[in-house]
Amino acid sequence: MKEQDSNLDRREFLKAGGAVVAGFPAIISGQTVTNAIKVGLVGAGGRGTGAAAQALHADDYAELYSIADVDQYRIDASLETLGKQKIASQLKVDKDREFLGLDAYQKLIDSGVDVVILTTPPGFRPVHLAACIDANKHVFCEKPIATDAPGVRSVLATTEKAKAKNLSLVSGFCWRYNQSIEDSFDKIHSGGVGRLVAYYATYYTSPVKPMPAESTRPAGMADTEWQIRNWYNFVWLCGDSIVEQAVHSVDKIAWAMNDEPPVSCVGVGGRQIPAEGGNIYDHFAVNYLYPNGFRAFLANRQDEGCYNENADFIMGTDGTLTLAGSLPPRIEGKNPWTWSGQKYDMYQREHDVLFAAIRKNQPVNNGKRMATSTLLAMMGRMAAYTGQKITWEQAMNSQEVLVPEHLDWHGSLPVRPRAMPGVTKFV
Repeated sequence: MKEQDSNLDRREFLKAGGAVVAGFPAIISGQTVTNAIKVGLVGAGGRGTGAAAQALHADDYAELYSIADVDQYRIDASLETLGKQKIASQLKVDKDREFLGLDAYQKLIDSGVDVVILTTPPGFRPVHLAACIDANKHVFCEKPIATDAPGVRSVLATTEKAKAKNLSLVSGFCWRYNQSIEDSFDKIHSGGVGRLVAYYATYYTSPVKPMPAESTRPAGMADTEWQIRNWYNFVWLCGDSIVEQAVHSVDKIAWAMNDEPPVSCVGVGGRQIPAEGGNIYDHFAVNYLYPNGFRAFLANRQDEGCYNENADFIMGTDGTLTLAGSLPPRIEGKNPWTWSGQKYDMYQREHDVLFAAIRKNQPVNNGKRMATSTLLAMMGRMAAYTGQKITWEQAMNSQEVLVPEHLDWHGSLPVRPRAMPGVTKFV
């Protein structure tokens, strides 16, 4: 059975009897069954607010119970946005369950939630995820899952704990929950284009969150706060553009290869747009080598006034599968095919699957594949930063720690110099 097939109509489930399921007791009032699942949101920005809405849409008896962020205005804005939607009656966040600060995630976990949505900058993900699973919470975890290899190893260990505890862990690699893309990879894996020869993926787009000038930093704002407020521009927080954004394309490469790792990769990258502060690149190109000689090529760029494209070209001995923009997936070659199924919202589907798994007590765990895809992107970054060929074993065992062990919201935090190929060493 495919993971996506674990979904079921939530109303049909609840009408089926309201029995005790996965620790959620049913309370029957007349003919109404209420079987509340308490949801906590860590990271109340735009993505977090969207994920919270999708969680509440996924289950009629889910309720947003607590919320955590470093800013009260983000919490207020998130609740205001959610309050204007059909799920407004499912908002149950009392003022004493609005948590602020770098330790707010732990306060939220301890507040009595059943499910935690993790949508903070990815540098925080390994610690937050480990705390959730240690406390026996189901999790929706946005991509990527770490910004350095020690973080990936931590998530892999947490994944095994989640399995042992029968907890669901669903990732934000949303294309895995897109029907047209799922059907396309089924075609690939069943020989629709013959033996795979090469994979070429592009992620050409505009800058995501440009770094503001240092002169705009408010007086008295410490380094830690400044960096977190501009998180996309710092490697320890975002992982760089290849890990934070183009990882979606990397994930599809991994999917095509059945999530088996490559042998090695080489890569190039750099910074085209001048930036005062920050230390990320704005373009990468990576060549991955797999055991059977298959090669996958990824190119991503974030620049203004340039050609934009987010596409995948999967080439085989009998044809090519193209995934590009709003056009339906198609195969050209010996076995021509164009996808013609029914579209649905892949972001919503992620949460539908998660809550159905909880209701049915049939856990879903995306942990290993989300760690594999994150490290695959990170491996390309390592190769581009150092100018060296990097093997999968090197990437997995890298000892470079990017995320500070101790963070002080009001403390100093020097910025690492931007990597320079041929000078920056692999650690």
